[in-house]
Amino acid sequence: MTLEQGQIFAILVASMGLFIWGRWRHDVVALGALLACVIVGLVPEREAFTGFGHPAVITVACVLVLSYGLQRTGAVNRLALRLIPSGSGVLLSIAALTGLGALLSAFMNNVGALALLMPIALQIASRLEMPPGRILMPLAFGTILGGMTTLIGTPPNLIVSSFRAQHGDGPFAMFDFSPVGVAVALAGVLFITLLGWRLVPRREVGNAASFDTGHYLTEARVKEGGVAQGKTLREIEQLLDEADAQVVAMVRNKLRLSAPNPRRVLQADDVLVIEADPEELGEVLSQLDLLLEAAREAEEAEQREEQDNDKDAEKKDSNGDERTLLELLVKPDSPLIGRSASSTRLRSRYAINLLAISRQSHRSIKRLRSTLIQNGDVLLMQGSAEDIGEFANDYGCVPLAARAINIPDPRQANLALGIMLLAIAAAAFGLLSAAIAFATGVLAYMLLRLVPLRAVYEAIDWPVIVLLGALIPVAGAMSSSGAADLLARLLMEHLAQGNPIIIVTLLLVVTMTLSDFMNNAATAAVMCPIALSAASQLGVSPDALLMAVAIGASCSFLTPIGHQNNTLILSPGGFRFGDYWRLGLPLEILVVALSVPMLLWIWPL
Repeated sequence: MTLEQGQIFAILVASMGLFIWGRWRHDVVALGALLACVIVGLVPEREAFTGFGHPAVITVACVLVLSYGLQRTGAVNRLALRLIPSGSGVLLSIAALTGLGALLSAFMNNVGALALLMPIALQIASRLEMPPGRILMPLAFGTILGGMTTLIGTPPNLIVSSFRAQHGDGPFAMFDFSPVGVAVALAGVLFITLLGWRLVPRREVGNAASFDTGHYLTEARVKEGGVAQGKTLREIEQLLDEADAQVVAMVRNKLRLSAPNPRRVLQADDVLVIEADPEELGEVLSQLDLLLEAAREAEEAEQREEQDNDKDAEKKDSNGDERTLLELLVKPDSPLIGRSASSTRLRSRYAINLLAISRQSHRSIKRLRSTLIQNGDVLLMQGSAEDIGEFANDYGCVPLAARAINIPDPRQANLALGIMLLAIAAAAFGLLSAAIAFATGVLAYMLLRLVPLRAVYEAIDWPVIVLLGALIPVAGAMSSSGAADLLARLLMEHLAQGNPIIIVTLLLVVTMTLSDFMNNAATAAVMCPIALSAASQLGVSPDALLMAVAIGASCSFLTPIGHQNNTLILSPGGFRFGDYWRLGLPLEILVVALSVPMLLWIWPL
């Protein structure tokens, strides 16, 4: 092993460890890997940022904008209304919903497809009196399966295509992924519909409007002369036991006590951080005569607004809308991630209150207003439906309640769909490259005002763009240093014994395993140079090996962190980390069993 190979291996191992750890966002890790390669001389400085101009990166950005346009104009909603039958049974409902999710994900961002169909899935779960998780997990897996069927279905496909082009064989065409991808997706949807949904753990709930999002953490203040004043924490906890609630922290004189002494006597203005089920929250507050902290702060804000003659705030508060409670799911691309409730100025900007946060992965006992919001959190908001809806649109949140599906403008919906189809046709028939075709579609969206100009850049998932732009030069360093050749030789000599069929299977399984813990685009960028080196050493066509990487990178079914769609359903489905493999493992076995012979048939070695 040369010094350069040792350096690139060290950087890759460190990066993969950080990807799996999840402490830092994947784009930060990727940028760190790129800069490390530049510093040690593996990537020339003049080539450090060439990845950001790569056609695959441009195509991903453009597809995200076009997907947003389809959502905004209502084109997808209209399709959903037509294809999902009302009043159908369990099998037909799951088949229609999962199939539609797969179809949409073939041509648009699969996170957007899932976000659009989640409220419909919750309505179906409520109608069929099923746990929402048994509808949400099939839908999420269906959207992941659909992404592998076309060039633009998922970023890994575009990365694989770009490596093929660099190898000198030209990029894959729009539907080169379809013969294998469609067969695998259809088999997967059929398996999920007939058997798979039964493997999803039951997380029983009363109805879809109050599904198991985990216990809420909320804050309540002890009132002067109230029931709780003068009682010990032990006495309070005994009362809370009946409502399946507990005190996890308290705040006195701005000092937070994470594990307060049970003998501590409560005083007026003490703040209790209470963990309670959403259905029991109101009963808990009423029983102990506690004042919801968010409500108290709202009243004080209103008084300040009146004293300051804040006309804008008065207009918001006097709009006469009925105030309601609504749960919002934080999407992976939400600008709320990493921010606290106080920094978003909910009261002054939207006239709404954050009452509680539900986080399935772990429990936080920080102050509610200072808690940093994370991907997959469920926020309990109070305000008018219009104001909450405006906030959800601005901050990338999904309303988790039954909602009517309407079409803002049928003409715009048809126009957006037509432009998307033309861009796909131009790329499919080779009239334009994929990057140029979809960039032209974005320009048409902008000129026709199908997407507001300010929203064009907001629609792009910038962490994914930075990830791709940073890892493309790193992957190039794997090839130039000979590290990819070394790994490929180790795979062939020690595991595959020079058998091309075993190599295809190994690449598929290894890529699939990595994508369960790493970002799928990062996995594809790491594995493509190894696939090309293996093909070169075997003297076979690299197409089957590259396609194996594409399929493996798209199949992240074992964990909630392998794919953004898995993370999105974690809280609404009431899932735990270990719930995914029960359906995910049989599905991955099915993918391997079907895709290997299909790859060898469609893409002979």
